[in-house]
Amino acid sequence: MGVFNHLGQCVTDLERSKRFYIEVLGFEPWRELSFPDEGCANLLRLEPPIDMTASYLRRDGLVLELLHYAGSGAAPLPARERVMNEPGLTHISISVDDIPATCARIVEYGGEVLSDTDVGAGIFVRDPDGQLIELLTMDYAERVATEG
Repeated sequence: MGVFNHLGQCVTDLERSKRFYIEVLGFEPWRELSFPDEGCANLLRLEPPIDMTASYLRRDGLVLELLHYAGSGAAPLPARERVMNEPGLTHISISVDDIPATCARIVEYGGEVLSDTDVGAGIFVRDPDGQLIELLTMDYAERVATEG
C-alpha cells in the first residue's frame, strides 16, 4: 500500500508557469528544490547536464510539481497536442468560481481557451506549455463532495 505524493509536469519557463498556476488557478507555492545531476539524471533517464529545478505547488490536497530543465542535455522537446483517447495522463480538472473570468485570465497569462469545448458547466483550456486543463463550475465540486 502506498500514498499519493505528487503529479509532475515539465515546463519550458518555470516563472511563467508558476505565475499561471498560482495567480490564475489558485495554487499556492510550497517548496522549490534544485537537484544535482548525479543520480537525478540517472533516475530520470536524461543525459547530463540537466540542471533541474522542481517547484512544488499545492491546491486542495493536490501537489503539482513543475519540472524545469536548464541543462543542455535535457532541453525540453517541443510540445505536441495530445488527444483525450491517447493513453496516459490526459488533463488536470479544476473547479472555479467563475469560468468566464478564469478564461480571460488564462489568455492574459499565456494560456489558450478552447472555446469550441464550452458546454456551459465546463470548458477546456491549455496552460502556456499546452497542458490540457478542464475548468468546471463549483457546483460540480460541491455535488461530488456531497454525493461522492
